[in-house]
Amino acid sequence: MTRGYDKHQQRTQTIQLLGKDLARRAQRRCEWCEGRETLHTYDTAPKEEPVLDTVMLLCSRCRDVADKKLPNDLRTLRFLEGAVWNEQVIVSSKAKAALRIVDTDWARDTLEMLGE
Repeated sequence: MTRGYDKHQQRTQTIQLLGKDLARRAQRRCEWCEGRETLHTYDTAPKEEPVLDTVMLLCSRCRDVADKKLPNDLRTLRFLEGAVWNEQVIVSSKAKAALRIVDTDWARDTLEMLGE
């Protein structure tokens, strides 16, 4: 049990070390909706060594969406239409994945426009 805990602690510390660079990259805003509330690092590759290219800065609402917990009113997720154009590959690719889950006309239209 201690080994798993130590491994988790080491991973957490590595992610924290990325925090400054991540905040700078995201301009201290959610990388999907551009909100400034309750921002935290979101680890997209928990089985790999954390690097800047595998983490995103997301607010609590967007973390829920990334974890496939969608709100009742899917129109509130229209910000994903803009997030797919983010220059950071991880941010845009995860926004596209979220749009696939949203599965509404506007989400499908956005993905079609992207050739997805």
